[in-house]
Amino acid sequence: KVILFGYPNNPTGAIMQKEDWEDIAPLFIAHDILVISDEVYSELTYGSRGHFSIAALPGMYGRTIVMNGFSKAYAMTGWRLGYACGPADIIAAMVKIHQYVIMCAPTVAQYAGIDALRNGRDGVAEMRKDYDRRRRYLLDGFEKMGIECFEPRGAFYTFPSIKKTGFSSEDFCTRLLMEERLAVVPGTAFGECGEGYIRCCYAYSIEELKEALSRLGRFVHRYGMVK
Repeated sequence: KVILFGYPNNPTGAIMQKEDWEDIAPLFIAHDILVISDEVYSELTYGSRGHFSIAALPGMYGRTIVMNGFSKAYAMTGWRLGYACGPADIIAAMVKIHQYVIMCAPTVAQYAGIDALRNGRDGVAEMRKDYDRRRRYLLDGFEKMGIECFEPRGAFYTFPSIKKTGFSSEDFCTRLLMEERLAVVPGTAFGECGEGYIRCCYAYSIEELKEALSRLGRFVHRYGMVK
């Protein structure tokens, strides 16, 4: 009855473009499936095309609930301020439950959100530009090490493969943490299909990413894992 999508994606950084949605949207319409679209990273996409929401397609507006928030685009992680947009009857039903489970967003967070919407667009554009630079820096570092990595087009994560190493994702991350004091997330934290991958976040300065790549490079070469 309901299917949930999260694009731009955590942990892979993958995005869905208009033609991707067009291929599968008729299936949802034909089978009367409601779509919940988590678009919290929508402002952080790289390239000329930008983010495209499935709700914009014909026949999907009335069967899509778009979820978003302020934590990623406006660097307000921890403020716990978000919103949902969708058909009025569904939103009304959500409110009935929500109002008795959660009190409300703090007043200071609401005013911060208002100011972000009114005055934060330039900051978002600058942050997106800087994230793109860090993204390309990290991908280039992986390539030089011989680590295979799908190119992320959104969010601020990479999901490189460590299958060549022979370690499980959990073992790789534990050894890397203990030996080089470098923390990454095992792909299995996102499900069994994440085995053989690690998630790396590039929401850090270039200087910190440079040090991280140096430590990762020492680690993989120590075990003769890659070139």
